[in-house]
Amino acid sequence: MNTQAPPVPLEQRIARLRQWAADDRHADVLVQLGPLLAEYPRNRDLLLLAAISQRHLGRIDQALATLATLGELQPNLSLMHQERGLCHVVRKDAPAAIDALLRAVNINPALPMSWRMLEGVYRLTGDAENAARAAGHRSVLASLPPEVVTATSLFSDGDLAPAEQIVRAFLLRHGDHPEAMRLLAKIGMARDVLDDAELLLASVLTLVPDHVAARYEYARCLVLRHKYAPARDEAERLLAIDPRNVDYRTLAATAAIGLADYDRAIGLYDDVLADRPGSAEVHLWMGHALKTIGQVPRAIDSYRAAADAAPGFGDAYWSLANLKRYRFEEDEIGRMRAEESSDRVTTIDRIHLCFALGKALEDRGEYDQSWIYYERGNALQRAESRYRPEVIETNTRLQRAVCTPAFFAARAGWGVADRDPIFIVGLPRSGSTLIEQILASHSQVEGTHELADIQRIVHELQGRELDFANPRYPGVLADLARGDCAALGRRYVDDTRVFRSGPPFFIDKMPNNFRHIGLIKLILPNAKIIDARREPMSCCFSNLKQLFASGQEFSYSIEDIARYYRTYLDLMEHWDATLPGHVLRVQHEDVVDDLAGSVRRILDFCGLAFEPACVEFHRNQRSVRTPSSEQVRQPIFRDGLDQWRHFERWLGPLRDALGDAIERYRA
Repeated sequence: MNTQAPPVPLEQRIARLRQWAADDRHADVLVQLGPLLAEYPRNRDLLLLAAISQRHLGRIDQALATLATLGELQPNLSLMHQERGLCHVVRKDAPAAIDALLRAVNINPALPMSWRMLEGVYRLTGDAENAARAAGHRSVLASLPPEVVTATSLFSDGDLAPAEQIVRAFLLRHGDHPEAMRLLAKIGMARDVLDDAELLLASVLTLVPDHVAARYEYARCLVLRHKYAPARDEAERLLAIDPRNVDYRTLAATAAIGLADYDRAIGLYDDVLADRPGSAEVHLWMGHALKTIGQVPRAIDSYRAAADAAPGFGDAYWSLANLKRYRFEEDEIGRMRAEESSDRVTTIDRIHLCFALGKALEDRGEYDQSWIYYERGNALQRAESRYRPEVIETNTRLQRAVCTPAFFAARAGWGVADRDPIFIVGLPRSGSTLIEQILASHSQVEGTHELADIQRIVHELQGRELDFANPRYPGVLADLARGDCAALGRRYVDDTRVFRSGPPFFIDKMPNNFRHIGLIKLILPNAKIIDARREPMSCCFSNLKQLFASGQEFSYSIEDIARYYRTYLDLMEHWDATLPGHVLRVQHEDVVDDLAGSVRRILDFCGLAFEPACVEFHRNQRSVRTPSSEQVRQPIFRDGLDQWRHFERWLGPLRDALGDAIERYRA
C-alpha cells in the first residue's frame, strides 16, 4: 500500500512562501526557492519572490540579476519594475529609482508602494511638483476600497481571473460602486465580453456623468463593438474637455475611419504627429488610412516612419508587405531577419516579421525560405489562438437541422421587405473584394465595408452563457416571433444607415455571414446574397500567408483552414437546397476569365441595369479596407490564381486535408 502524500500544488507552495516573506522569513524563502527555481526557472512568481527576499537580505546585486532574468521573460510586469526601483532606492540611486518606479506605475497605476517611494525620492531630490503629484496618486488609491486597488493591480499585470473574482465579490457585497464597475468593464473588454462592458460603463456614466476616464473607456468599447457613430459623439465630448489629449484624438480618428470620414482621421493623425513625431503607432495608423483611400506612396512613407521610430515593430514591416506591390530592399530584409531572430522581440512582433519575411522572400522567388517564415508565423499565431474548429462544425450541423425548407415556408413574409442590402459572403481571400468593387462602381450601389451588425445580432441571440457543445443559436431562431424578426430586420437597416450616403442599395461584405444566411433570410427576406468562391488550394494557401488584423483564426494552420473550407462547402450546399435561387455563386476564376459576362450575371441577380463602370471597376477611387485594396484599383489579372503552385511541395497535407473539396467546390 502506497502511503506517500500527494505532491503539494505549485500555487500552494508559492502562497506559503509569500506568507513567509510577509513574516520576514526571507532566508527560509530563498532556501525553499532553490529547488523550485531549478524545476520552474521561468516562473514569474518564484523569480519575483527571490528578488524580494534578496533585497530584504541586502543582496542587491543578486536581486537586480534576478530581476534582469524576470525582465526578459515578463518585460511589462509592473511588480518587477517596482522591485527594481526599490533596489535602486536602497542603493540611493535616485535617477534609476525614479525611472524604474515610473515604469511600474505607467503599467499599473494601482501600486501604492511605488507612489509612496516616488513621493519620497522626489522630495529628496527637491522636486516638489512631482512629489505632490505622486502624493495625489497615493491619496486617490487610499480613498478606494482595498479590494478594488488589489483587483486593479492584478488586472494591470494581466491576472484577469483573480481580478474578476475579487471585484465581482466586492460588488455583490457593496452594490453599485463606480470604480469597481469600471474595472469589471475593463476586464470584460480584455476578455472580449463587450456587451457586458458597454452596459457597465453606461451605468457608471449614469451614476457619475463627469467621470472622464469611464467616458473614454465607454467610447473605446463602442469602437470595439463597431458602433462608430456613438463612439464619435463620445470622443468629441472628450475633446471638448481636453482638445490636446493624444488618446482622445486618436480615438476620434478611429471612430472617423469607422464612418469612412478619412479626411477627419488623417487630419487628426497629422495633428498628433505634429506633437509626437516619433509615435510609431500613429505613423502606422496614418499609413492604414492612406492605403485605404489609395494614397500608396504616402502610406509607404508612413509605414517606413513607423519602422524607423520603433526598431523591431513587426506591424510596420507587415503593413509594407501587405501592400502586395511593395518590394523590400536588401537592407530591409536584413533588418527584419535580425529583429525576428532577436531574443528581445515580442511574440506579436515576431509573428508580424515572419509573415512580412515570407512575403518578401516569396517576391524574390526564394520559396524555400519564404515557406519557413510562413510556417513559423502561422505556428506562432496558432499558439496564441483559442480557435476551436468543432465550434464552427457544431454551428453548421445545427443550422442544417434548424433551417429547413419547412422552417422557412412557415415563416414566409416575415422580417422587413427592404431590398437595400447586398451581402457578399464566403471565405476571406476568395475574390469578394473584387465583386464588391464591381458592384460599388454601379450608380445605384454603395460599398460600405465588413459590417458587424449581423454578428452583433447573433451574439445577442446566443446569450452570455456560452455552451459550445449545445449553443442557444441557431436553435433560438425557432423561438423568434414574427414581430421579433421584423424588429431585428428594421434594426439592421436603421443601424447600417450611418454607413450610407445616398444610393438605394449597399453592400455588407462580412465574409463570415455565410454561417448566418438563415438569420439573414428570416429578418431580411429580400436581401441579395452572393457567395464569392475560389478554388480551394488557391484560396486556402492565400489565407495561410495572410496575417489578419483580427479574427479569421481558422487561417493559421493547414488542418484548420482545410476543415473550415469543407465546413463552408457543407453549409453552402445546405443553403442551395433549402433556399434555391436565393444565393448567387460567383466563382473567382470565372470572373477572371470572363469579366464582362460575370458582371452582367451579378447585376442581373441584383436587379440592376448594366453600367460600363462596373467593368471598369479599377477606376473607382472609393476607400477599400481589405488586403485586396490595391488589386481592385487595377485591371483584372491572372497572376494570383496559381501562386500556390510555387509552394506545392509543402502543400500535400493541405490537398489531403481538403479531400473531395478539391472537386466538390464546383458542384
